[in-house]
Amino acid sequence: MSWAGPDEILLSTSLAGFLDKKLIVLLRDGRKLLGTLCSFDQFANVVLQGACERVIVGELYCDVPLGLYVIRGENVVLIGELDLEKEELPSNMTCVSEAEIRTAEKAEKEARDLKGTMRKRMEFLDFD
Repeated sequence: MSWAGPDEILLSTSLAGFLDKKLIVLLRDGRKLLGTLCSFDQFANVVLQGACERVIVGELYCDVPLGLYVIRGENVVLIGELDLEKEELPSNMTCVSEAEIRTAEKAEKEARDLKGTMRKRMEFLDFD
């Protein structure tokens, strides 16, 4: 039986290849964080430098600056490298201020909640 050397293991199973590269990290709660990978450990806890949260509502988006950010590994769903030569977002997306995106988020949540309450009120009607 042949054992893999330390270099082969390091490159195939760790985040070492992503050090000092710009990444996007998708979290369990749906948030998307962008930043440069500074450090990581065996539990996939990661440290992002120059991190920002990308908030998208419809065709509006905002990058909310976070600075140096530590992410607990159990909250990480996906980590991917960003291609700096390609456009990150479609051309129809509009960058807005943090206040505007928070207002849009609130309106979207209220619309979603209203839809849910209307559905509950109409449950007594049997459409089947």
